[in-house]
Amino acid sequence: QRQFVESGGGLVQPGESLRLSCAPSGFTLEIYTIGWFRQAPGKEREAVSCITSSDGNTYYADSVKGRFTVSTDNTKNTVHLQMTDLKPDDTAIYYCAAALPDPLLSTLCVRSSYFGFWGQGAQVTVSS
Repeated sequence: QRQFVESGGGLVQPGESLRLSCAPSGFTLEIYTIGWFRQAPGKEREAVSCITSSDGNTYYADSVKGRFTVSTDNTKNTVHLQMTDLKPDDTAIYYCAAALPDPLLSTLCVRSSYFGFWGQGAQVTVSS
């Protein structure tokens, strides 16, 4: 079964950093756009960031712009989400998923229904 495996979550204090990783099981990243999404308790799932493997094009939600950085390591077939200056509002389960690329990355990224191969998620908790 094709899906992602997320890792790197944890409990941190406000202002600290975490790096999430996402590795596909049963396929490679090369042809896909990879999206990071998150869902907080009682809230809808929202897009955080996307990256297109082939050209490195990226998208960030306004709420994380300047604090989060998405990257791919094609040699290790892994996607990372470096999160800095974390805030309590960043507390959520973070998921990664894949979609076929679209030239309008910002439009694609906010439509989670276009994405598949969802993993189990990684819990990120930001609390003092």
